[in-house]
Amino acid sequence: MIRNDLRNIAIIAHVDHGKTTLVDALLKQSNTFRDADAQGTTIMDSNELERERGITIFAKNAAIQWQGKKINIVDTPGHADFGGEVERIMSLVDGCLLLVDAKEGPMPQTKFVLKKAIEAGHKLIVVINKVDKKDARPEWVLNKTFDLFIDLGASEEQSNFPVIYASAVNGIAGLEPDMAKMKDIAPILDAVVEHMPGPTGDPALPFQMAVVNIFYDNYKGRIAIGRVENGVVRQGMQVKHVDRNGKEKMAKVIAVQVFDALGRVEVPDASAGEVVAIAGIGEVQIGESLVDPVGGVALPVMEIEEPTVKMTFGTNTSPFAGNEGTFSTARHVKERLEKELLNDVALRVEKSDSDSRFIVSGRGELHLAILIEKMRREGFELEVSRPQVIFKNVDGKVQEPFEAVSIECPETNTGVVIEKMGKRRGEMKDMKVENGTGFLEFEIPTRGLIGYRTEFMTDTKGQGTINTLFLGYRSEVGDITATEHGSMISMENGTVMHFALANLQERGTMFIGPGAEVYVGMVIGQYSRVEDIEVNPCKEKKLSNMRSKGDGAAAALDTPRDMTLEMSLEFIGDDELLEVTPKSLRIRKAILDSTTRKREGAKKLGL
Repeated sequence: MIRNDLRNIAIIAHVDHGKTTLVDALLKQSNTFRDADAQGTTIMDSNELERERGITIFAKNAAIQWQGKKINIVDTPGHADFGGEVERIMSLVDGCLLLVDAKEGPMPQTKFVLKKAIEAGHKLIVVINKVDKKDARPEWVLNKTFDLFIDLGASEEQSNFPVIYASAVNGIAGLEPDMAKMKDIAPILDAVVEHMPGPTGDPALPFQMAVVNIFYDNYKGRIAIGRVENGVVRQGMQVKHVDRNGKEKMAKVIAVQVFDALGRVEVPDASAGEVVAIAGIGEVQIGESLVDPVGGVALPVMEIEEPTVKMTFGTNTSPFAGNEGTFSTARHVKERLEKELLNDVALRVEKSDSDSRFIVSGRGELHLAILIEKMRREGFELEVSRPQVIFKNVDGKVQEPFEAVSIECPETNTGVVIEKMGKRRGEMKDMKVENGTGFLEFEIPTRGLIGYRTEFMTDTKGQGTINTLFLGYRSEVGDITATEHGSMISMENGTVMHFALANLQERGTMFIGPGAEVYVGMVIGQYSRVEDIEVNPCKEKKLSNMRSKGDGAAAALDTPRDMTLEMSLEFIGDDELLEVTPKSLRIRKAILDSTTRKREGAKKLGL
C-alpha cells in the first residue's frame, strides 16, 4: 500500500553546497513560521558548534505541509567524517533531493551520498543550486551529474531525474537557469509532491520499526526515531525490543510523537510510512528493531562503515590538571564517551592498557575533533594523543585506509601542492587548469593526509579548498617523513617573560605570549629544525645598578600562532599529547621529565 498524503525525503549534498539554506527556504515558503521566527539563516543548525563552523554535523528532521500533503524532510551532513549519519537516514526516506553547486559541480562527497541513495533504490531530484554565482555553469554541471549517475550504476528510472535550478539563499527556484523567471522556492515543493513516491507499508500487518536515531528528553528519557514500516504504533501499547544480538525484551510505548515544522507533537497513534519519535524504550540503540509482540519480525540490523582513525583519550595528568575543568576523572571521561556511543554509530570506544585511558576510533580527524570540542565545552578536562590510522591484516598482508583528495587552488600554488602531496605518498590522478584555477585529484594514504590541512591553507594563502573521500583499504605504503617537525620545550615551571621570548622567537614560531603559565615538558613553539630543543621561556632580564642608553627599549614580539583544536591535533607528534580544558589547549610531551624522556628514547633505539 502506498500513502499518497505523505512524502519522506532527505536533502543530500557535498559540504557547503547549500543543504541547510535550502531547508530554511522551504520552511519559510510553506509559512511554517511567523515572519519574526523566520529571521536569520540556517534555522536547522541548532547546535552552537554547527553555527560556528557553518557545517551540519547531526542529521535533523523537519516537516512541512504543502498542497494538502505532509513532507518529512531530513537535513544530512555533507562531511565524509559524518557519513554514518547519511547511511542511517537512507532507511528513513523514499527519495532524495541531490544538491549540486552550479559552479563546482559534483564533488567527492556528492559521489558518496549519491552512491548510498542509489544503492537504497531511491528516487532522486537534482537541484542545481547557487545559479546566482557570477561564474555559474549549470549546463556543464548537469552533464557531469548525469555522468556520475551512470558511473555509480543508477537504474534507467533513477538516471531520468527531474532537474530544478535554484538560488536557496535568495529563496527562489525554477525549471530553467534564468533567475529572472524565478519567483519563489515553490517549484521544488511541487516537484517533490509530483515526482517523489509516497511511503509503502501495510497498516494491517503487525507493527515493525527500525531505530535510526536517538536523542534525550529531560522528561521522557530516551526517545527513538524511526519510520513505521508496517502496522500501527499507539500510545500505551506493548512492543518487543529486539537488539543487535537478537535478544528480545518487552517495553511499553509512553508517547508517540510526529514531526511538525521544527518541533514534535504528540499523537495517539501513527501508521505505516510515518516518521515517528517513540518514548519509553529504555535501552534501545541505533540499528535495533521495535516490533509487535505477536507476529512482529525484526528488521535487518544496519551495517555502518568501519572507522579509519583512532586516538587515545585519557584523564589530564599535567601539573595544571583540575584547575580549569569541572569533570576530570577517568569515570567522568568513560561515562561521557559511553553516552556519545548511543548517538554516534560510527564511533568505537575500547579500553587501553591503562584504566584511565580509552582508544576512541572514528571516521576521520574532524569526527574526533568535534567530539573533543563538545566535551571541552561541557566542562571536561582530558588529554588526547595524535590521530593514527587503523591498520588491518588481510590474508597476512597489512593494509591501510586510502582517500581520494580533490583540491582546488590558484594556478600559481599548484606546484607546491603537488610537491607536498608527493612527499606524503599522494598519487596524482588528474589535473586541469581553468581561468587561473587549478583542479587536482589525488589518491593518498589517510596517514599522509593527517596534519596537511593547515599546511595547505598556508601554502595557498587561504584561497584553496581541499575535499576528501574514503576509498577503502589498500596495501600499506612505506614511511611518510613529511609530517615530522621540531618542538621547543619548556625546561622551567613559571610565567613566560617578554625578555625570554624576544630571544626565542628567532629560533622558531611561538605558540604562547608573555604572561602565560608554563610547566616543564610543555611545548611552547615550533623549532625551525626537525629536532626538539629545550628552552627557558621564564628567563628574566638581570638588573644591574648601571644605566645605559638602550635599557628602556623593549624588543618587539611577533604575534604568537593561535593554535586551534584542529591545528594542535595536526601538529602533535607521536611522543606528544594535547591537554584539552574548557579554557586552554596545551601541547606537551607525553613524558614531561627531560632525563626520563631521553632514556626512553635511547631504549627505543636499542642503545
